[in-house]
Amino acid sequence: MDTIVSPVSASSIKKDSLTFLKSLFNNTEDDVVDSQAAAPLPFLSPIANSVISSCSKILHKPTEELQHCFDTEHPNYIKESLVYARSFIEFCSYQALNSMTRRPDYLADKKFRRLTFDMMLAWEGPSAENELQETASCSNQEVEDEEGWSLFYSNSANMAAQVDDNKTVGLEAFARIAPACTVIADVITVHNLFDVLTLSSGHKLHFLIFDKYLRSLEKVIKSAANVNTSSSGSNLQLTEGEIILDIDGTVPTQPIFQHIGISGWPGRLTLTSYAMYFESMGVGIYDKAVKFELAADMKQVIKPDLTGPLGARLYDKAVMYKSTSITEPVYFEFTEFKGSSRRDYWLDIILEILNAHKFIRMYNLKKSQQSEALARAALGILRYRAVKEAFQNFPSNYKTLLCFNLAESLPGGYTILQTLSSRLSLLDESSSQRDSVRSPRANRQLRHPISHLTLCRHGIVSQNEVGIDKEETQQVGDVCVGEINPLEMAVKQSKQDIGRAEAAQATVDQVKVEGIDTNIAIMQELLFPLIESFNRLQRLASWEEPSKSTVFLVLVSYVILGGWMKYVLPSVFLFVAIMMGCNRFANYGKPLEAFNITAPPYRNAVEQLLALQEAISELEALIQAGNIVLLKVRALLFAALPQATDRTAISLVIMAVVFAFVPVEYLILLAFYEAYTREMPLRKESSDQWLRRMREWWYSIPAAPVQLIKPDDKKIK
Repeated sequence: MDTIVSPVSASSIKKDSLTFLKSLFNNTEDDVVDSQAAAPLPFLSPIANSVISSCSKILHKPTEELQHCFDTEHPNYIKESLVYARSFIEFCSYQALNSMTRRPDYLADKKFRRLTFDMMLAWEGPSAENELQETASCSNQEVEDEEGWSLFYSNSANMAAQVDDNKTVGLEAFARIAPACTVIADVITVHNLFDVLTLSSGHKLHFLIFDKYLRSLEKVIKSAANVNTSSSGSNLQLTEGEIILDIDGTVPTQPIFQHIGISGWPGRLTLTSYAMYFESMGVGIYDKAVKFELAADMKQVIKPDLTGPLGARLYDKAVMYKSTSITEPVYFEFTEFKGSSRRDYWLDIILEILNAHKFIRMYNLKKSQQSEALARAALGILRYRAVKEAFQNFPSNYKTLLCFNLAESLPGGYTILQTLSSRLSLLDESSSQRDSVRSPRANRQLRHPISHLTLCRHGIVSQNEVGIDKEETQQVGDVCVGEINPLEMAVKQSKQDIGRAEAAQATVDQVKVEGIDTNIAIMQELLFPLIESFNRLQRLASWEEPSKSTVFLVLVSYVILGGWMKYVLPSVFLFVAIMMGCNRFANYGKPLEAFNITAPPYRNAVEQLLALQEAISELEALIQAGNIVLLKVRALLFAALPQATDRTAISLVIMAVVFAFVPVEYLILLAFYEAYTREMPLRKESSDQWLRRMREWWYSIPAAPVQLIKPDDKKIK
């Protein structure tokens, strides 16, 4: 029998369904409100409780569960301590950042930028004992995005703590939180990034500056993604895995000029992760790109240089590129009305890619390790672009934002490269090997190429090039909860030597003096002990005092014949070491006294030029004499004068027999006797006659002819 449903029952069913859906929705809201209104953790400050609450909503886990997970993974921390509170904040923050950064557009969300800054504030004032003096104002608005993780601030009176914009973040908090998001900071250069961002704020980071940096970084990354996915780089014929990092010269009013010899062409320059490409500007189009290799070992030389029209060296706005693949250097001129910031930026990023490939070759990195190293360099360049466009800051070598350039500029930068290579080597280890020697936290940190994955998530690298599931990857950057990264320790150790290096360089700059005469006077005073020793030996060899000369002759003969010659050099080294040790203890803590030098008579500019000309003439005469000696030797070798050649050949045969059969100590003694007794009264007359005959014989030898051929001076036009 058919069941008859009355209109009343149908309407009641519809009403009940709506009531159920509304109840379900209200329960969801109630759950959120209950989560927001959870009791704060007593050992945390209000801002820390607010951040933990936000992380709880993002991870969809209650605060108690997060604390239980933390206590399980980190059982050695003592509760109610400052270290425990900060480590717990790091634990929740790192997991929340990992969840948030799975979205490609997270940098564009102000709530993400706000929460990241609040994490730093919470790290600085984590515990209730270190509670910030100013009570943060509460927010009465409830914000939630489509996926639910952007619900950062709630309307709970107990948990919400909207942070005042006047609050600032210090270096330690920035260095612990920022590298957890790989795109924001690199653990190698995070301290330099903080110094650049806080250059005008007394080494304290304001949210407005941090927000401006992230917005600029978001624009730069979006631009890089568009360039790599569009057709603008199709004419470059990029290799697999090669990405475009920057392009300049596209604006007609600011082209880049390529100079080869006296010729120059305007065009645009493109830097990729493997090479530079220059496309000269044609009539409405660009010509075929010329590739300048950075990846292969071609002994590239890249440095700042002067350039100008027709090869004139006028403007300090160029980058010189030289390698074994090209016949003559190529100069890229970055035209700019004042300053050379445009050139300096391109010089830095080109050297970063070159140094990255040197690092790859030095440690023989494999494919996945190479991709990670290049991705780290690429992210550094993107951060550099963001800072340049947002703040117009160009840090020095020791404050650079590029990790491989920093390792090259620091005194002990090789330790940074060694540490980085050891960490990259973990990428190719099997999971079982890692589990047996590494902690779970280290495995999460080192399991995947994080920098390469970051480029993939932002659309700069094709997803097909990353053979891992992006949604399942735990990406927490180069940081671990409660631990100091080895890279950060290597950077700190290297930076400790900067002060000593700069102080030493300052002393070098102070002692640099102008004038040839002054520098010669300084050198003579510094070499005075050696010069005086040589003069005394000459006086002994002149036999002006026969008794002293005889004693010295007998002493040297005993040393040679007694086999003591092998101990002479070690004795000299030992004597110098003992003297240095005595000075070390005698002058401990005392400043080094200035070295007094008598200044030479003053000379005006014309007199100095004449002295320089005379010195150059003397140098030219010495070079001519050396060339004559070489040409006469050539004439002897090719028998230009047969009689002289015969005598020379017979002399060489006799010398060969003597060296073959006579012991070395007797040869040394014979050479010493010949040189030392030449001015002896008994030998002086015969020695002078023998030397005169040798000079006459030498003068009779003709020099080999020389013909100068002018090269064809053909320049590429």
